[in-house]
Amino acid sequence: MIDRATVDRIVDAAQIVDVVSDFVTLRKAGVNYKGLCPFHDDRTPSFVVSPSKGLCKCFACGKGGNAVHFIMEHEQLSYPDALRYLARKYNIEIKERELTDEEKQAQDERESMFVVNEWACRFFQDQLYNTVDGRAIGMAYFRSRGFRDDIIRKFQLGYCPSQRDACAREAHAKGYKEEFLLSTGLCYKRDNGRLQDRFYGRVIFPVHTLSGKVVAFGGRVLDAATKGVSVKYQNSPESAIYSKKKELYGLFLAKQAIVKHDICYLVEGYTDVISMHQMGVENVVSSSGTALTTEQIRMIHRFTENITVLYDGDAAGIKASERGIDMLLGEGMNVKLLLLPDGDDPDSFARKHNATEYQAYLNEHQVDFIKYKTDLLLHEAQGDPIKLSRLISSIVHTISVIPDEITRSVYTRETATMLNMEERLLVAAIAKEIAKAKEERQKQRENERNRRNAASAPSHATPPQTGAAPIPAPFPVPPAEEGIPPVPAENPPTDIPVPDIVPAMPPLPDEQPHTLSYIPESHTSEMLFYKKELLLIQAIIRHGEKIMCYAEDEQGEEVAVHVAEFIHYALQEDGLLFHTPLHRRILQESIDHLHEESFSAERYFLNHPDSSISRLAFELSDDQHQLSKYHSKHQKIASEEERLAELIPHLISDFKLAIVDEELKQILLKLRQPDILSRQEEYMRIMKHYKEMKDIERTLAKERGDRVIT
Repeated sequence: MIDRATVDRIVDAAQIVDVVSDFVTLRKAGVNYKGLCPFHDDRTPSFVVSPSKGLCKCFACGKGGNAVHFIMEHEQLSYPDALRYLARKYNIEIKERELTDEEKQAQDERESMFVVNEWACRFFQDQLYNTVDGRAIGMAYFRSRGFRDDIIRKFQLGYCPSQRDACAREAHAKGYKEEFLLSTGLCYKRDNGRLQDRFYGRVIFPVHTLSGKVVAFGGRVLDAATKGVSVKYQNSPESAIYSKKKELYGLFLAKQAIVKHDICYLVEGYTDVISMHQMGVENVVSSSGTALTTEQIRMIHRFTENITVLYDGDAAGIKASERGIDMLLGEGMNVKLLLLPDGDDPDSFARKHNATEYQAYLNEHQVDFIKYKTDLLLHEAQGDPIKLSRLISSIVHTISVIPDEITRSVYTRETATMLNMEERLLVAAIAKEIAKAKEERQKQRENERNRRNAASAPSHATPPQTGAAPIPAPFPVPPAEEGIPPVPAENPPTDIPVPDIVPAMPPLPDEQPHTLSYIPESHTSEMLFYKKELLLIQAIIRHGEKIMCYAEDEQGEEVAVHVAEFIHYALQEDGLLFHTPLHRRILQESIDHLHEESFSAERYFLNHPDSSISRLAFELSDDQHQLSKYHSKHQKIASEEERLAELIPHLISDFKLAIVDEELKQILLKLRQPDILSRQEEYMRIMKHYKEMKDIERTLAKERGDRVIT
């Protein structure tokens, strides 16, 4: 058995373009890639690969899916074997075994931490919008920075009250355990043992994973409180779910724009990202004030190989960031630099210009980093041989980290011209740097191997002598990366009226009711009810875990109603089932997993080991298959998620009427059989079923306001 965390690591690491390119020649086509389909005799490119979605599809034969499904189909492998194939490709170790009780507990604790963070994010937003201090202090700060309300909501910005235990008290009242408030870093214990909020009196910037889950927070003290404060930002500490070296602020919201424009802007802080979004530049991320890491670079590289680093005009700041830029070059990125004038940062520069001016400046002032660095250091080393020697060494090191030999050769030639020196000297110096780096990597691998061998030595091995250095422990295994996200659940509006179709929500039974049906099992795909049923399945796959409204339970308490639950109950109250067994299975599995933390129906079904389910999920999750669109008088298009409370009951009503209509037609055909009257018992059963269907039809028509002719 491959554990869930390892499966997630494999799925996250498997870049769809990289995987498909092993078997198909792909060419860029807008934001996607196209090639000849490997699954049928394709003469015109009909196989489309979407790097932003991590999906592929042939629009001729219909085959496709994510990277795992592609390998399953192409190599004729089972789901576990396809995972093993990709694990080998990306050097991911698979340990197939049953999880211990401790590991299961660790997984449960990890999921609980995500639950607490999601609650805290909603709490901070509620404080910002619905309290006097939140509006007067927190919202005033954001508006002083020029942030529009739609941008504030987009980034889920919030405010933590100035009372030092407000968040802790509210969390305790809601039933959240103290241990998770501490492990997530939302609170910490004072000497007297009482909990204190980490972010009290600060505006809040939630940090999201690639899949959209809240993994950490950044809190900024307000301007009135910054006097004498050297550290304005307080960030969540490292935890079982948060590693700052693996997260990039804004990547969740930027990934599609990065793919679309084939470039990523890298800035320094939260407000830089937010301001650029407000200027219409969404392909931007931030390392949140920490040094850039290899893990962060590789996350960006999944979406583009072009990156532009934005800095103010301070040359000292640029020099301090050379290590990060060398790392970008070392990972095969094409790096450009954009200097903002007068010491501005992206945030302050945005406040001085409109969107058109801002974007024009970005497009016109990008320069190649190596050329800029050479010019800058040449200017500083003018007339000083020692500085010039250091300059050459620095340039040589930067060029040496570039992995592509052709790119390295081009830079070598241009740099030799700029430095007015022989190219062969630079080539020799670069070769020495490459050999030196290779030797250092080899030593690191040997040291790591020695540590692992020492750690795995049998317990009866001869212990080290007194005074000898202890055997070093093995390198820690990094936690599994978060998965690509797919559609994040949004906070539902609380003022949506509960539709009449759900007066109260009883507990869901373990099994679906058995319902008599005369609709044939085959040849149903052209029937109207099947198309209506497919729309409901699409809603479950896209939005099954999302809250669409609120209702009362048997105790009269208000409870959240998720999309899958709503559909499940609505069918049960009329004794109806989805006609297709595969559709019934999708509904049941969504109900079974609905209350698992971090469950995303779309991600779950896209990665389902049953290829028939994953293929259907892929078809129905495609953007071109919209459930509906709504235009207001102002020509504003409301999204599906904004209209779930209106849309889902309408789809259910349409489906019920369509299936009842088809059932009545089939009953009448059954009653026309010549020998039916001779089978009295069966005849009475059919007539009883006919009456039940007519009663349901009248009820549904009454709810919709339709006339029924009896």
